Amino acid sequence: MADSAPQIPKSADATLTKTAAKKADKNAEKAAKFAAKQAAKAAAAQAPPPAAAGSSGKKKKADTEQKAEATPYVNKTPQGEKKDMTEPMAAGYDPIAVESAWYDWWRQQGYFKPTFTEDGKVKPAGLFVLPCPPPNVTGSLHIGHALTVAIQDTLVRWNRMLGKTTLFLPGFDHAGISTQSVVEKRLYKLEGKSRHDLGREAFLEKVWEWKEDYQQRITNQLQRLGGSYDWSRVAFTMNDALSKAVVETFCKLHEDGTIYRANRLVNWCVKLNTTLSNLEVDQKELSGRTLISVPGYDPKEKFEFGVITSFAYPIEGSDEKIIVATTRPETMLGDTAVAIHPDDPRYTHLHGKFVRHPFIPDRKMPIVCDPIVVDMSFGTGAVKITPAHDPNDYACGTRNNLEFINILNDDGTLNANAGEKFKGMKRFHARGAVVDALKELGLYIEAKDNPMSIPICSKSGDVIEPIMKPQWWVKCQDMADAAIARTKSGELVITPKQSEAQWYRWLEGIQDWCISRQLWWGHRCPVYFVDLEGVEQDNADGANWVSGRNYEEALEKAKKLDIAQGKNFTLRQDEDVLDTWFSSGLWPFSTVGWPDKTQDFSTFYPASILETGWDILFFWVARMVMLGIKLTDKVPFGEVLCHALVRDAHGRKMSKSLGNVIDPIDVIEGTSLESLHAKLLE
Repeated sequence: MADSAPQIPKSADATLTKTAAKKADKNAEKAAKFAAKQAAKAAAAQAPPPAAAGSSGKKKKADTEQKAEATPYVNKTPQGEKKDMTEPMAAGYDPIAVESAWYDWWRQQGYFKPTFTEDGKVKPAGLFVLPCPPPNVTGSLHIGHALTVAIQDTLVRWNRMLGKTTLFLPGFDHAGISTQSVVEKRLYKLEGKSRHDLGREAFLEKVWEWKEDYQQRITNQLQRLGGSYDWSRVAFTMNDALSKAVVETFCKLHEDGTIYRANRLVNWCVKLNTTLSNLEVDQKELSGRTLISVPGYDPKEKFEFGVITSFAYPIEGSDEKIIVATTRPETMLGDTAVAIHPDDPRYTHLHGKFVRHPFIPDRKMPIVCDPIVVDMSFGTGAVKITPAHDPNDYACGTRNNLEFINILNDDGTLNANAGEKFKGMKRFHARGAVVDALKELGLYIEAKDNPMSIPICSKSGDVIEPIMKPQWWVKCQDMADAAIARTKSGELVITPKQSEAQWYRWLEGIQDWCISRQLWWGHRCPVYFVDLEGVEQDNADGANWVSGRNYEEALEKAKKLDIAQGKNFTLRQDEDVLDTWFSSGLWPFSTVGWPDKTQDFSTFYPASILETGWDILFFWVARMVMLGIKLTDKVPFGEVLCHALVRDAHGRKMSKSLGNVIDPIDVIEGTSLESLHAKLLE
């Protein structure tokens, strides 16, 4: 039977063999275990019924939680002193208790500062310098920044443990467009005012207050994350030392012709009222007709994109018409020509002819032959040319010496050049009005779906307008060629390899960089217009401008200009500020004292490595390399290590506007749902 005890066999012989004795002992042990098991079953049967399953465990857990809540950890160590370890150790792991006090003590002891030999030299183990990519003072850090800090701090601490002289240099970026935009929104929300209501100086005071608040918030986050930065060297792109570097760079590059002034086509954001670089413009792909809301209009109002509209221009002195097409009908108000291919037999008889503008009677537009802008096989083979509002048309206008007519005001309304009928209209209201007016005149042909991309401001979401503006530009080709050569020679290593391939592609196709921004927050351009008394001058002509490290230097330069000889003049500083990336492009060397020949500059430049997200390889890294080589004749770091980005479940980057931002401190300490909602509303 299954429950019967094992039987001990009886031997006929009283004297057991050695093997038999061992077997008997084993059987006796089994019998004893079986008896104990049976006794336990009997005792259990007589015991009272147990409490509900799990209740004692829950009670024990609740008691533990109640005890933990009742006695939260209190840090009694004075700030900066070594942690008081006399308190009894907690029964369970409490990260707050474990981590508190140590960071302040580390800082107080100077453990994060570079250490040298007794004679002040770099330690025999070597040097390791990592400049921290400066977070923007626009807002608090998110979980993506936490990844960056973790990787960088690991590299720094490892090299410090290897016995090297290490510098982990912290700092902050003023983030011109983003910071001004967020402060303007807050000002309007709280006070119902715009920056123009306050004036430049008063508004900048508000931005400085914001900067101080968020720089401190970010500092607290970085310290809570444990980053072993040398806080005695903390930098800010608009502090006195770094501003000096910005002014020196502008003047140096202006003096050698690398920075120049030109009235060229720029990316204009109506919402932010400033120019943008190509890198700050996203391309939104459309498969066909799409209705889109545009910032600055009623949110319920949508406008048509992804459509190509055909219409006809009357040929002067003839009943004949020539059909053209456009995805932006409102721009026909700025047309100054129609282009055809010189080899197109359909239009040979129109060479040298003109078309009449239907809405602007005194505008006679030539029909020009241009084999570059015209594809005979596409559409009708005739192309409307708007040199002041389209990149391809701008090039055509330059080649054919056409008139450049700007039809847009800075606020996105049409100006007097658009004609009396449309003057004052908002640009996308004018789109529909132009189509209606063409229909009235019998010049409208058709509208068809057209797959296309539209340029979108990465900051505001507004549709970008190409317009003509006199701005300051940086010649980039020679600097890009130098960066390519230094990388190929092995002076700069980019990891991973796929980022290196992207690096070469971007540098090989580089264009000149527009550095003017129509903002108030940022480094004001250190350049002055020489305003001659009683003389009409062109603001776009660089010959009328002088740069200066200060007003006095600019004045001395102005006195030597040919145009100023024998004339009275005044100097007027440019109102525009410089692109944020112009100052952050100097980061590896401006933070250690350049342009002055400081001890820090000679010791810590160039840096050992730059660790950053791959998404700013061109915004920031390429510009640092180009400017570093140009100004110091050295590659600013020996290696660039690009890490991946933290994204949400939909593959999107962290963004407050998307509501997917996670504060790393909330991950460390926990937070409530209400607190998360409140942060999104800040």
